[in-house]
Amino acid sequence: MAPPRLRLDGLTKSYDRLPVLDGVSFDVGAGEFVALIGPSGCGKSTLFDVVAGLERPDAGRVLVDGADATGRTDAFAYMPQQDLLFPWRTVLDNTTLGLEVAGIGRAAARERARRLFEPFGLAGFEQARPSELSGGMRQRAALLRTVVQDRAVLLLDEPFGALDSMTRTEMQAWLAGMRTRFDWTVLLITHDIREAVFLSDRVVVLGPRPTRVRREVLVDLPHPRAPDLPTTPRFTALERALTEALHAR
Repeated sequence: MAPPRLRLDGLTKSYDRLPVLDGVSFDVGAGEFVALIGPSGCGKSTLFDVVAGLERPDAGRVLVDGADATGRTDAFAYMPQQDLLFPWRTVLDNTTLGLEVAGIGRAAARERARRLFEPFGLAGFEQARPSELSGGMRQRAALLRTVVQDRAVLLLDEPFGALDSMTRTEMQAWLAGMRTRFDWTVLLITHDIREAVFLSDRVVVLGPRPTRVRREVLVDLPHPRAPDLPTTPRFTALERALTEALHAR
């Protein structure tokens, strides 16, 4: 049996004797979308930094396809909360930035990114500046920049948190469809329980700091995710179960 695409094995982390992660362990299968929720300040962003190789854990391991990837950055594509598009670069040149940093030539990087502009709804905006894009388009450009790196796992940290409610709903539906189309393996941080249910196959609930996994909830809803799915009884029941797990004493 093949190992999971991503395994977090007993991750522990402290800062100046302040414990943040307390043995966090869970798996993410290949092609699975897992959402991560927890109380504010519980250590979700610290966990992402450890998984992405930006911080070393005090104990525990990060494994990708069964191999130790602790402290490595090459297995992960990390999209932070802000789009971080450079205003002086065109949209196309913003999306190639990660490839160029990785040593891929500019022409090859542009060709690789350009192929994704149509499915990402950005065709015709290759030479535009970020200031000419809507909020949703900027987030699609940032996600394109992330996925074009072709890493094993996508790490998405509140990617729609800065958007207005209507745009956020539209982007959630778009991401759900794109994930199905491209079969990405995704780990998402969100503070929005409804977003977690709508997008994911499974939700991991973290407890307060020092955090560890409190509960894992399977999201047994059909794909593709229809826009009216949040009105169904099963969706509502999952929201309720996650709210109770999040606030349990």
